[in-house]
Amino acid sequence: MSEAEEKLSPVEGIKVESNYLRGRIAEELMDGNPNLGKDTIQLIKFHGSYEQDDRDRRKEAKANKVPGGKYYSYMVRSAIPGGRISSEQLLAQLDLCDEVGNSTLRVTTRQGLQLHGVLKGNLKKVIRRINEVQLTTIAACGDVRRNVMCSPAPFKNNRVYDQLQAISDRIADETMPRTPAYHELWLTDDAGEKTLAGGGAPQEEVEPLYGPTYLPRKFKMGVALPGDNSADVYSQDIGLLGIVEGGEVVGYNFVVGGGFGVTPSASKTFARVASPLGYVPADKVLDVIKAVMKVQRDFGNRSDRKRARMKYLIHDWGAEKFKQKVEEYLGEGIEDSRPMNVNGHDDCIGWHEQGDGQWFYGLNIENGRIKDEGDFRLKTALREVCTSLAPPMRLTPHQGLVFCDIKAEDKERLKSILTSHGVPLSEQFSTVRRWSMACPALPLCGLAVTESERILPTMMDALEKELDSLGLGGERFTTRMTGCPNGCARPYNSDVGLVGKTKGKYTLFLGGRVEGDRLNWIYKDLVPEDEVVATLSPVLKHFKEGRHEGEAFGDYCDRIGRDALLAACDA
Repeated sequence: MSEAEEKLSPVEGIKVESNYLRGRIAEELMDGNPNLGKDTIQLIKFHGSYEQDDRDRRKEAKANKVPGGKYYSYMVRSAIPGGRISSEQLLAQLDLCDEVGNSTLRVTTRQGLQLHGVLKGNLKKVIRRINEVQLTTIAACGDVRRNVMCSPAPFKNNRVYDQLQAISDRIADETMPRTPAYHELWLTDDAGEKTLAGGGAPQEEVEPLYGPTYLPRKFKMGVALPGDNSADVYSQDIGLLGIVEGGEVVGYNFVVGGGFGVTPSASKTFARVASPLGYVPADKVLDVIKAVMKVQRDFGNRSDRKRARMKYLIHDWGAEKFKQKVEEYLGEGIEDSRPMNVNGHDDCIGWHEQGDGQWFYGLNIENGRIKDEGDFRLKTALREVCTSLAPPMRLTPHQGLVFCDIKAEDKERLKSILTSHGVPLSEQFSTVRRWSMACPALPLCGLAVTESERILPTMMDALEKELDSLGLGGERFTTRMTGCPNGCARPYNSDVGLVGKTKGKYTLFLGGRVEGDRLNWIYKDLVPEDEVVATLSPVLKHFKEGRHEGEAFGDYCDRIGRDALLAACDA
């Protein structure tokens, strides 16, 4: 608890009373109701699930006098460090989405997988099956360390990328919640004997890192390189940027305090990109991460969840005080950051030589949705790839899927499987669509105030035409849309950000950039969905006429500034 706090938020009380995340979950799973109690809704997040309902069908539910007045279901999220997944694991998730989900699977913006539409009575089956294939759902949600992101490029015989991937796994392992409640609830058979991947025997000290109340709020981490910030580390609570000398990572520049959730009605909330903490040698990374997490655990705001993220602690204390406290917990000093320049983002899309005589192929999946719909049969195509070629894979932070270890003689086979199922190849996507992404929003997210995933493809159709007419079809810039201000698709550091404000209207942000180390700013508010492209059009024309050679769209907007752009484009 911080010095200024007196009254804990209700969620803190729920955690205190939960007995390390047990609460009444076991009883409520068996009570025959379609939904959970308000306390259990909070606790089940730590186990990797959110309660949702189909907002498109609320009137129908009331008319049919459905219990609770809603068609309840659950989202189940798998935490997959660095997005590394096997064909067997993906097949298991595809099976589950057909057997007990809404027949679709979703690649998340944090390199995980989400199942939607799971009924309460099927939750244990789903979580057990995910663990049986050596994945887990624990800490995919809740006030803990979320899925650890990592630059996904699967280069072989490359010491640098090997080190990035190894440290992301170690971070995930060492910051995993230790409570035996996960094992007891989801992974133990009727005899109480069967232990699976996500569980573990009770510890003498149950949660040595988290304690009985865990963290004040969610906590995000990512690992990247200055030349490949695909893990978007400036959006994270802790970001690691590898410092390379002699062909290997000797240490990391830590950045801390990123976070994008905002409540527009509360001026005390804001988006923030992470700021420098210092340079940490490779062998000290875990020690510093734990020290930072403990500072947030002990001093983060536990009375106001709107200001519970670590970004507010750093903002209120100042960077120097925060660093001093981390050093106190660490027991030694932290060096100043090494000189570096963030200058790239590798989305891994398309064909690439892997470095060992084999290839990898990055498939662009629009907004991460894996489904069969009409002639587009991505889900069926992935089943065939996973059964006939069985490649290891990586999920990307831009919601793509990388097929690894493809032999040269199998390249055409992979291409044929995709195209024969109506799946467009990555090279068929326009540049603007390739660099776009959206959160799920309606109909299942309870926080959404506008459409996102369902409307962005149509908006991209119109934007593609506009860019082509201006001769800007090859311009690379990020467009990210969310159905509410919480920012799950990271709209606040993109070149173009679209954030749902009220029904059918968005706040339009400009001035971020692909590299992700700068916030954008509000260009116009309350833009109707059918006017977004028309609002962007004069800005794009202005960019074409006034850009410096090689200047990116977001850099141009940031250089010109909001007032000058409005004056020029509204004339």
